[in-house]
Parts: sequence; structure tokens; C-alpha cells
Amino acid sequence: MNLPLIYQMKRVFFTVLLSVCAAVMASAQEKVVQNRPYTDLRPFHFGIVVGTHLQDIEFENVGPQTVTFDDGTQGEKLITCDQDRWDPGFTVGVLGEARLHKHFSLRASPTLLFGNRHLTFRNFTDKTEDGNPQEKRQDMKTIYIGTPVDLIFSAERFNNHRPYLMAGVMPMLNLSGKDEDIVKLKKFDCYVEVGIGCDFYLPFFKFRPELKFAYSLTNALDTDHTRNMKDRNMMMYSNSVRKAQTKIIALTLNFE
Repeated sequence: MNLPLIYQMKRVFFTVLLSVCAAVMASAQEKVVQNRPYTDLRPFHFGIVVGTHLQDIEFENVGPQTVTFDDGTQGEKLITCDQDRWDPGFTVGVLGEARLHKHFSLRASPTLLFGNRHLTFRNFTDKTEDGNPQEKRQDMKTIYIGTPVDLIFSAERFNNHRPYLMAGVMPMLNLSGKDEDIVKLKKFDCYVEVGIGCDFYLPFFKFRPELKFAYSLTNALDTDHTRNMKDRNMMMYSNSVRKAQTKIIALTLNFE
């Protein structure tokens, strides 16, 4: 992992959260004219979603493995795989939200997520001239179509602000992946997600920044991928992983 980047993104997320809280507390000092006072009474409404996200993946490595070489002999190899940095991705989509109650609503938001995971494979059995493990790298570029379905619990509106909590599930369809990749993910995955946000009522629309965390419920690794690899020398790298759990941290801006 690129720890400085992680800490930097966390600071950005918490700065946004603190700014939202500060704005709400500041406005709570006195009543002001409400923008769009009846917008939350609509039984259903639409909007658009844009934002950024970080894709993470947690591997379960197999440890020492027995490898059959081209001459028929066998040997033991120790190879590990890890995502060594986080690359910001781009999110865009639409949303539809239904009012269930004064404080509850149900939202569906079909979304496209463009991202990248940078993987490093370290071969601790075969060393370089400097005595370091041999390394192979893979840029796992990803394109997901997700359809989050979330239940939103909103606090009472005060002036032109209304904070909320959300939780839901997000089925995902993976449109990326090639047979030449060392590691390949399954075409389907499903996430559970939780998050926080705040509604800002502007004169012409409602603006909603939202921070959420999504965690995969399944093993996202395509375990049949090794059979389709043409380069047999790369099979020991592909076989070094038995399980992959994917995670996403997303900061989105909704315009409703």
C-alpha cells in the first residue's frame, strides 16, 4: 500500500465531514429562509451522480506451492501478491429516490466506476543479483457497472441542511479483465455499503456530498483463470492467490 496517499485521502474525507458538521452547527444559530421547502415531500425524484473513489483488494496468498517445470521436474516456489498503491478512480451515474417516510427513503443509483489496481508479485524463491525477490507487476484496470440500492435515514431538516446515514447493497458487473492478466476477477460481485452525507438545499437544486465504504461479500477471484493462460511461466504467479476481497471508498456528489 502507498500509506502516504491513504493518509492524504483520509484527511480529505474527514475534512469534508468536518466542514459539513461545521456548516450545520453554524447555521443552527438562527432560522433562515428555506430553499425549496417542499422538495422532500415529493414521492419520487431523480438526480445525477459524479465523484471519485479508491479501489482496494485484499489477497489471501497460498504460501509455498509446488511447481512443475517444462522438463517435468518439480520445485517449491514462494510467491506473494499485494496491491501496493491506491489510484483515484472516476464515478458517474444517475439516481432515483423514493420517499418512504418523513425520515426514510429508498434510493437506486446505476453507476459506472472507472478505476485501477496496481498489483505486485514477489518471488521469494528466485532472487535478483542484489538478493531481492524477483517482481512482476500488473495494472488491473477496471470498469464496473454498479446498481446500489440504499436505505437512507435522514435527520430533521434545519434551515438548508439535513444530515443523513445510509446503508445498502451494491451488485457489480465487471466489464474488464483479459486472459493475459496474471490475476483476473469474476464478472459479478456484490458489496455491502455504509456511509454518511448531508443535504444542502440550494435555490435551484439539492446538493448532496456523500462518503461511503463498500466491502465485497464474495470471493472476487476468478479461480478458473489459470487454465486459460497461454504463458505457462506465469501460472505460478496466478496460482499464488486463493482468495480476493475487494473494497471501495467513494466520495460522491449528488445533484437532485
